[in-house]
Amino acid sequence: MISTKDFRTGLKIEIDDKPFEIVEFQHFKPGKGGAMVRTKLRQLKTGQVLDKTFRSGEKVKKPDMAVVEQQFIYKDGTDFVFMDLETYEQMNVPGDAVGEKGGYIKEGDTVKVLLYNGELIGVDLPANVSLSVAQTDPGVQGDRVSNATKPATMETGLVVQVPLFINEGDIIKVDTRSGGYLGRE
Repeated sequence: MISTKDFRTGLKIEIDDKPFEIVEFQHFKPGKGGAMVRTKLRQLKTGQVLDKTFRSGEKVKKPDMAVVEQQFIYKDGTDFVFMDLETYEQMNVPGDAVGEKGGYIKEGDTVKVLLYNGELIGVDLPANVSLSVAQTDPGVQGDRVSNATKPATMETGLVVQVPLFINEGDIIKVDTRSGGYLGRE
């Protein structure tokens, strides 16, 4: 059991047999009564965000979760196929379970996979990844007013706004949280 006093951003908790991650939390004391903790929670299976208020000192369940390092092997239609690095067991994961994060994963990458009661519910990525530019239009030097960007399609199909000097074949760093360009490798 986890007390509300131990809440922090990123902590995983279980409410009504559903796993949640704390996105935001704030301790406050109303004019009357005891202290409270106002939270914003994201359900890990669906991504749905909800606001919930707890009494200070209230206890919630800790979910039965495991974080396992797995290697992305290949894409089978819309499914992603991951391999456990210790047992070499393969797991097919539907594309909607991986979500937008699939655009940041290329074959051979090792990622942390979240398992809840043995079922994959999410993928944890590093803060930034290196991807190769598969397609982009050439940047024309005179067609900008200031800090111009152009769309570039990465090897995974992800589209990122990049500066005009980036060409096809360049390897760039992409922020996995915002999807923004960070720099060249």
